[in-house]
Amino acid sequence: MNTDKNILQDSHGRDHAYLRISLIERCNLRCTYCMPENGVKLSPKSHLMTYEEIYEIAKTFVDHGVTKIRLTGGEPLIRKDIPVILEKLATLPVELSITSNAVIIDRFIDILKTNGVNKINVSLDSLDKEKFKHITRRNEFQKVYNNILLLVKEGFKVKVNVVLMKDFNEDEIIDFIHFTKDLPIVVRFIEFMPFDGNKWNISKMVSYAEVMQFVNTSFSETQIERLQDAPNDTSKNYKIKDYKGSFAIISSVTNPFCDSCNRLRLTANGQLKNCLFSATESDLLTTLREGKSIEPIIQKAVQAKLKIRGGMNTIEKLQEPKLHSKNRSMITIGG
Repeated sequence: MNTDKNILQDSHGRDHAYLRISLIERCNLRCTYCMPENGVKLSPKSHLMTYEEIYEIAKTFVDHGVTKIRLTGGEPLIRKDIPVILEKLATLPVELSITSNAVIIDRFIDILKTNGVNKINVSLDSLDKEKFKHITRRNEFQKVYNNILLLVKEGFKVKVNVVLMKDFNEDEIIDFIHFTKDLPIVVRFIEFMPFDGNKWNISKMVSYAEVMQFVNTSFSETQIERLQDAPNDTSKNYKIKDYKGSFAIISSVTNPFCDSCNRLRLTANGQLKNCLFSATESDLLTTLREGKSIEPIIQKAVQAKLKIRGGMNTIEKLQEPKLHSKNRSMITIGG
């Protein structure tokens, strides 16, 4: 294999500068679209990356062009050595960010600031306390809501991720947009995606077009502003005139953004996934523990990346259970 070539460029010419690292498979919530009802089989602790291994693998990616690292889970903040992980990764020349459910994030404000973590994505699928309890199987709404307000007050750049599901929370789309009126946050509506154990069905999905129908019905054409999307952005961005914040739609199902994808994922047990939808993985951790170079494995995995959604390049293929049930549950991939 030619290692002179950029090992993070795939066969479709896409360069991968963004690495998402899952720190843990466990979570303090039990969201139905993320965790199967009966839970998941967790990796033994000895199979999970240590903080030293996380750093070594991350450094290899940074040496080859990664400029952004996002920490995910499970819930990354329940990992006991999260302060050390943040401190180690903060020494790398990257933009460091984190995705959290915000249940306990108030305990980590100073640690996040000290290590230059300014961008926080928070998962929140309902502004209704009872709906929140139903979807998360936990009664933590007020804590999450208060912590979002705290993060904004403390100067963090906050994005709120909302997975939309028909007959559950699509009636809250406008409420979430109004949430951006007085807060400088970005609310991102995410199309419900298929993963092992989440009982996905396309009839449960609220599409990009349907979201915009709600928006166009509730606001006039002069109020709705289309924003410039950033390079490699996963979302289509909008704001309501005079609102402090904005909203966006991530249309992974109906209008995928695969052509500009620059993301790779590292699971908590050291497996590299070249695509969120891919059922194949490449074991970096075993090779690292053997004292061998992980670079050839990374290059091979990146070169094997398919053009669209792990090969599910049509809605029909996406609806075929055997194609996406071979993938992990979302909680063991990393949000």
